[in-house]
Amino acid sequence: MSPKNTICLWYDGDALEAARFYARTFPDSAVGATFRAPGDYPDGQQGDVLTVEFTVAGIPCVGLNGGPHFQHSEAFSFQVATDDQAETDRLWHAIVDNGGQESECGWCKDRWGVSWQITPRALLAAITDPDPAAARRAFNAMMTMRKIDIAAIEAARRGAA
Repeated sequence: MSPKNTICLWYDGDALEAARFYARTFPDSAVGATFRAPGDYPDGQQGDVLTVEFTVAGIPCVGLNGGPHFQHSEAFSFQVATDDQAETDRLWHAIVDNGGQESECGWCKDRWGVSWQITPRALLAAITDPDPAAARRAFNAMMTMRKIDIAAIEAARRGAA
């Protein structure tokens, strides 16, 4: 049974490559069925992979090889909660070191332009601390970071930074 909602991501001919990368990188991810074009289309030929079904961290997606007409933007991102610094580092570096690019506050882009928020659970706990001063210190520390440094966030939350 197919899911009621599926995220469709537009690619310029390399949806299958992206899906395979996501499946290797993120837990609870897999590549599903591919659909090959039954005829030529504006940005491809009969037999080319037109769509690929995949799951990223449990989220059903379909990659559409629609051509160069539309690009991804930061207006859409995957937010991935991490449990510790090792997982944060692994996911961040998997994306950035595979042709991606760093941004601020835990955000990065993969080589296809899809935005990711690699967000430690400790960060979310710190910036929602019931003590407004602790939350502000943690938030201000986050604003200076690219990849999130959990120890630095926790130190700022305690007022030790």
